[in-house]
Amino acid sequence: MIQLLTPKNWKDYELIDCGDFEKLERFGNVILIRPEPQAVWGKGLPESDWTKLHHIRFKGRSATSGEWIKKDQKTPDRWHINYKNGDITLKFRLALTSFKHLGIFPEQAVNWDYIIKCIGSFKTKQPKVLNLFAYTGGASLAACAAGAETTHVDSIKQVVSWANENQTLSGLENIRWTVEDALKFVKREVKRGRKYNGIILDPPAYGHGPNGEKWKLEDNIKEMMEDVVKLLDEDEHFLILNTYSLGFSSVIVENLIRSSFPEVQNLESGELYLQASSGYKLPLGVFGKFCKI
Repeated sequence: MIQLLTPKNWKDYELIDCGDFEKLERFGNVILIRPEPQAVWGKGLPESDWTKLHHIRFKGRSATSGEWIKKDQKTPDRWHINYKNGDITLKFRLALTSFKHLGIFPEQAVNWDYIIKCIGSFKTKQPKVLNLFAYTGGASLAACAAGAETTHVDSIKQVVSWANENQTLSGLENIRWTVEDALKFVKREVKRGRKYNGIILDPPAYGHGPNGEKWKLEDNIKEMMEDVVKLLDEDEHFLILNTYSLGFSSVIVENLIRSSFPEVQNLESGELYLQASSGYKLPLGVFGKFCKI
């Protein structure tokens, strides 16, 4: 079943407008303008509104780096926002990085909700969840807060430290932190016969492991999926595969899952997007997911 999904009722985040290869976003009380290659249409709001509303604008020096220009130097470089799902509250530290990111991808909140829902449906008292390419840990926090024994794997030590800080801010503990190449980690777990009730993958288009290992989505994702499904618990499990690549469609993700795991049940696939207050929908990746209870 093909779906279009966007986060709802998130008080600390708002996509105000998008267009002309930019997006105007509010994170807490801070409003930013950032580049957005998907926003190929014209802006919904006049440029004067963008100029008036924003506190900080990212000015790129290249396709991968740049600097933040503040209207008021009192605007913080770091601040916190919350995300709530029922009784669960996740807290994140945001920061202005030189590569235009803030430490969170808001569209992923849809997947956090799915993780919480699946774990809450399991009969297993403390299910095991593996988060690969885990970044600053939104999905790891969601799994841990829902009661799972959580393993977080990312190849960048500084990013894992950031995720650990988010764990503390959220009042959580005991997430297992691993700085390693995701594919190597998965192969080792397969050899050890490990099983997980939940597996989350959000692989980049390109990347490098801590020892120079190369990752290229179209070259490595088939091998990764074939290994990952061997780690799934037979009785209760969920899996989420999320990709942000202009060359990947939700049909490709669905086919990857079906070819790697023919016995899949309750498979859903589709596109994640952010709904702008101005009316536009901003596409931000495709997903495939399934849950067996």
